Amino acid sequence: MARIEVPMPQMGESIAEGTVSRWIKKLGESVERDEPILEISTDKVDAEIPAPQSGTLVEIAVEEGETVEVGTIVAYIDTDGGAPAEAPSGSSEEAPEKAEEETQAEPAQAAAPSTDEKASVQSESAEPGSAEERLKQRSTPVVRRMAEEHGVDLAQVSGSGQAGRVTKQDLLDFLESGPEEKAAAPAAKPAPAPSRPAAAVQATAEPSEFWKIFYGQVQNPEFPVREGDRVETMDKMRRLTAEHMVVAKRVAPHVHSSIEIDFTRIDQIRKSHKEKWSQQGARVSYTAFVVWAISRVLRDYPNINATASGNNIIYRASVNVGVAVDLDPGLIVPVIHDADHLSLVGIGKKVMELADRARNRKLVPQDIQGATFSLTNPGVLGTLTGFPVIPKGTAGILGTGAIEKRVVAVVDPLTGQDAVAIRKRSIFTLGYDHRIVDGADAARFLAQLKTVMEEFPEDA
Repeated sequence: MARIEVPMPQMGESIAEGTVSRWIKKLGESVERDEPILEISTDKVDAEIPAPQSGTLVEIAVEEGETVEVGTIVAYIDTDGGAPAEAPSGSSEEAPEKAEEETQAEPAQAAAPSTDEKASVQSESAEPGSAEERLKQRSTPVVRRMAEEHGVDLAQVSGSGQAGRVTKQDLLDFLESGPEEKAAAPAAKPAPAPSRPAAAVQATAEPSEFWKIFYGQVQNPEFPVREGDRVETMDKMRRLTAEHMVVAKRVAPHVHSSIEIDFTRIDQIRKSHKEKWSQQGARVSYTAFVVWAISRVLRDYPNINATASGNNIIYRASVNVGVAVDLDPGLIVPVIHDADHLSLVGIGKKVMELADRARNRKLVPQDIQGATFSLTNPGVLGTLTGFPVIPKGTAGILGTGAIEKRVVAVVDPLTGQDAVAIRKRSIFTLGYDHRIVDGADAARFLAQLKTVMEEFPEDA
């Protein structure tokens, strides 16, 4: 039997886990290469995952509704067309456990198991019990590591996974349930101090582990509920968006600079080309003009199209602009790849296509990956200006305010004298990572962007 693993795919640089929404193929069914076999859901995108090879779906390792980390094996395909593995034999249960352990092989080698851990493993192997009992004892390496870091006995945690398996969300819910609920649980027997820190106070002993927790885990403070208040649990999109925003602010020292842009020239171009673009089936919005200008100016500012990585700076080879789309509620940022190689009309078509697919939940993983710079447009809802959060893994984000008519002082082109005129204007705000972008860099970037926008080329 030639078994092919089907892992949980990487669906975005900031996404560490995904949920199996639905199995399209059933156990024992034949599948063709690139044929969808399951649906995956994350806070950013829902997508169908294709089969890597043709064959028979012989094992489903992750049930519908379960959330697992990226890289976890969710299924096995037999390319020889063999029969599905039987659960009672134990082999189908051991395979995903082994695959999960292999994904964590490096951390496991870094710290040798303690005597208590060895004894526990020997005890479990000596008393295998029924298939369901063995499954209840299982959890992913990520869950076990988190439990160890927080000093939690997994036996106290109710599992919502298959046959009582403890998932990451189960552990997070347990940690957030409050001292009263935890106190009601059976007291665990005293255990030796964990090898990893359970709290930041131990950071002096394990500084690398402290930073790993600081940059990877978020614990929101809790507050008392008052009479008449309504309490709702965050849905998955809101919870993970909240976590990403907290981590992004922890990582990058945010600085913001603003400039005002005149849209007179762009309005002239839109008016003169409207009929031609309509015949081409294109609608070129203000956003398309901004993306075009950003992508050209970023070529001259590689440190803004970059990211800090340890003590290094990664200068991205491509200019990939993420454009925030309001889902009401929620937010998603599809990416226009190699935007600096697209024409204005090409960018206009791409903006409309991605926005439409985002609102209809039709984006695929590639659509939200690889952004090197981001654009958000709160101005479409009337906001004059804002201070956007820089997405993790990038160094800059541009926020555009409302485009409104304003009374401004201009130079009369006929007389050369100052005059008062009405012009469409907007405030652009650049948020940048002060570790690798200085204020002078940001000012020069905005000044050049202003020039490009106000002197926009006719043949863009």
